[in-house]
Amino acid sequence: MPDEQGHPALDEMELRTVLGALADPLRYGIVAALLREPAGVARTCASFGLPVSKSTTTHHFRVLRESGLVRQVDRGNSRAAMLRRDDLEQRFPGLLDLVRANS
Repeated sequence: MPDEQGHPALDEMELRTVLGALADPLRYGIVAALLREPAGVARTCASFGLPVSKSTTTHHFRVLRESGLVRQVDRGNSRAAMLRRDDLEQRFPGLLDLVRANS
């Protein structure tokens, strides 16, 4: 069962859900951008400068969070997202390497 913020546990992360989240070009770009950051770096959702409304940005980050690709943390009046690198590598070995190679 996902935690109170909607993050799935490692064993709840499903490949089809992760691939569905990555199928959208904006979400794929967010994950690729987070891969270029040092491990453990969290960026605010607004820092990605997505060319969509705030509500659509919120939707994209919800999909990423619920799939297990990112962990979101509250930062006062905003949220920051961090790639769940270790969890993803453990659950789906090589997936992030593929994203990195095709970014």
